Amino acid sequence: MSTDGNHSPDGFQGTIGTTYQDSTPWWPPETGPAPGTPNVVLVLFDDVGFSSLGCYGSEIATPTLDALAARGLRYNNFHTTALCSPTRASLLTGRNHHSVGMSIISNADSGYPSKRGAVCHEAGTLAEMLRAQGHHTMAVGKWHLAPADQTSAAGPYDQWPLGRGFDRFYGFMDALTDQFHPELVHDNHRVDPPKSPEEGYTFNEDMIDHAISFTTDQVSVAPEQPFFLYLAPGAAHSPHQAPQEYLDRYRGAYDRGWDEVRAERFERQKAMGLIPADTDLPPRNPGVQAWDELSEDQRRVYARLQEAFAAFVEHTDHELGRLVEHLERLGQLDDTVFVLLSDNGASQEGQINGSVNTGFYENSQVDPLEYNLSHLDDIGTERAQNNYPLGWAQVGNTPLKRYKQNTHAGGVRDPLIVSWPRGISEQGGIRTQFHHVVDIAPTLLEILGAEAPETIRGVPQMPLHGTSMAYTFDADGPTRKESQYFEMFGSRAIWQNGWKAVAFHEPGSDYADDVWELYDLTADFSECHDLAEQEPELLRMLVEAWWEEARRYGVLPLDDRRFAERRAEAQARRHSPRSRSTFTYYPGMTRVPSGVAPFVLDRSYTVTARVSLSAPDEGVLVSCGSVSGGYVLYVQNGLLVHDYNYYGRIFRVTAEITGTDGQQPTEHELTYRFDKSGELKGTGSLAIDGVASGHVDIPETYRHFMDWAGLEVGRDALSPVSDGYRAPFPFTGTIHHVTFELGDDTDGVDDYEPQD
Repeated sequence: MSTDGNHSPDGFQGTIGTTYQDSTPWWPPETGPAPGTPNVVLVLFDDVGFSSLGCYGSEIATPTLDALAARGLRYNNFHTTALCSPTRASLLTGRNHHSVGMSIISNADSGYPSKRGAVCHEAGTLAEMLRAQGHHTMAVGKWHLAPADQTSAAGPYDQWPLGRGFDRFYGFMDALTDQFHPELVHDNHRVDPPKSPEEGYTFNEDMIDHAISFTTDQVSVAPEQPFFLYLAPGAAHSPHQAPQEYLDRYRGAYDRGWDEVRAERFERQKAMGLIPADTDLPPRNPGVQAWDELSEDQRRVYARLQEAFAAFVEHTDHELGRLVEHLERLGQLDDTVFVLLSDNGASQEGQINGSVNTGFYENSQVDPLEYNLSHLDDIGTERAQNNYPLGWAQVGNTPLKRYKQNTHAGGVRDPLIVSWPRGISEQGGIRTQFHHVVDIAPTLLEILGAEAPETIRGVPQMPLHGTSMAYTFDADGPTRKESQYFEMFGSRAIWQNGWKAVAFHEPGSDYADDVWELYDLTADFSECHDLAEQEPELLRMLVEAWWEEARRYGVLPLDDRRFAERRAEAQARRHSPRSRSTFTYYPGMTRVPSGVAPFVLDRSYTVTARVSLSAPDEGVLVSCGSVSGGYVLYVQNGLLVHDYNYYGRIFRVTAEITGTDGQQPTEHELTYRFDKSGELKGTGSLAIDGVASGHVDIPETYRHFMDWAGLEVGRDALSPVSDGYRAPFPFTGTIHHVTFELGDDTDGVDDYEPQD
């Protein structure tokens, strides 16, 4: 034991004398994974439906994923939560998403425990669990588990990847990002992409470069320490973008239409043994027309949008292949467990016409066909941020009904591949046991010989909700899962003993009007035969069981409002930056994410830049948004210019900057003011040193959402808001500060007249 009076904060158990000769050293016992513990690569795709991969029946080339499946197992009865952030929360914690605070995406806090938009610290992540037990932890790609208004450089950082157990991170924080102009975070700080699209940049390649770098460092420096790599590509969430060579590969590939492609995938799935031979193909989802009934213009646009999706998926597969090859070169591939899944089914967010601009969906609008047609050649490139229409989303979910956000199978039944040559003897097997995303964490803990801790950093932990799937590695057979509930935007479902009760809920309608359906999934893979009338007592019991599970796991209160409708509550949080009405930004600050930028939608506001400039100076003073929408205030050719980008339509106002003295800088106050004149309309005007000069009528403005891209001072470095300059167009003068002042007229017309 230590000498009396000696302080031993690490529990020192040796002895301390006067010198080392009469002392006994002691080292704390080392703990860590047992020798031979495998690495883990957990790959989470985004919006990839049940049939979207080659090994699940698709015509899209996915040789990397197909090869991993051939070395391991495919699951045809695996389920998720129907939405991205909730699935990520359940995947990384092994708990149901409502229980940990993630009822929908992390961009809203509705004021209830299940709806915080953040994972509670009582639910530790796999990274927190495994790091404590000796694994090196790395995350690359999409995060989307931190409250949106906590993702700026001011933090707080406790819900960022490094705050939730990861040693390294490289990727993006929000729901989506432009693949050519991503908003990147490296560890805990924001960074610019390392090169431009003109130099061949894509986020897919950049993401894999960092995954390779992280794993190389680990294997080189600490080869005895296993790693956990969480790899979450943006694919195949919109925007569907890919290098031109990949777009060219699919040109014309979908001209035959979605009905024919769906039928081909269906037959291919049967031939693979992926679905039972007696599976029925459901009729088209509501709102999906027969391909033969579409106009020529519709077919041209819709086929082109699916081409971009396919190109995006293949490009992602190719880049993932580079990581697989790299691990093989390092001698790590056979010692690595690969788990690959999607966060939900194929997305309905492209709506009936598809989309080349994400803003339409977020503002509860539909892209006009004529608008999409005018951008036909931009689809898949950096000039558009596109998504496919409902008909192709239906194909992506073959042979299942409905989509992402729905609790029917099209929203929640997703591909799962597990590849582990040293732990799974069967190659190319198919597993039919019912399982859910909450089961992944318990599975990994079991095969790694790790345990879920009772406390993490002093916080008592809730029990895991999942059931380990490790038993399925040996053989197909009965599932050990007993029950699983589902809920998303008011749609509900429950699975028990092979039966599923499900109710589609139309947002805004009375829950009492929801019609519960009943399916025997042991005999009806695609949920085609509703047995509610034949088995009313069983249905009643399942509905009651759903309510019991809802109370048990914190689902209530039910909330069918969309994200835009919940934003006001999110802004009501006392410490949210969005609760302020005045913002002052200084040069040198990093990009401000959209969830923290001033909320200027449908309200009056002013933007004032205090600058020093001489006659030749030019560049961006402040910008917010991207090619899809936003605003930018800049100086060019002696003019102050403000461009408001409304779905690509530019409302421009200019004013001459007077009082500059040749090459000698002079100080000026440059102001843009928007005066709301009615709902979603107003007048934009400029002022130079307080003198009004120029205005433009803006007959339409954004209602709920402008763009996912954030705000920058002194440049527009990523996807440019305007085509009036070449990005990044940095300001060559001096910016002292830029101030936003927001009006309080969000609920009505302001009571003052616009200035000339």
